[in-house]
Amino acid sequence: MRISDLRERIALSFGVGSHFPVDIAISQLGSRSVNEALKDGFEPDEIWRAVCKEHPKETEKHRF
Repeated sequence: MRISDLRERIALSFGVGSHFPVDIAISQLGSRSVNEALKDGFEPDEIWRAVCKEHPKETEKHRF
């Protein structure tokens, strides 16, 4: 998965312009936000799986 795909899925799941990638810490990513995880070298597909696991209702339509 490309970073642009990750960002698109987040926008579809949480809304365009959402602060989710900046403000919400994901425990599976070591309590990092999406943006922090990307900066720290996590792969986009690993990040998306973590987001799906912690927010299944919001992401159910946009999973792999």
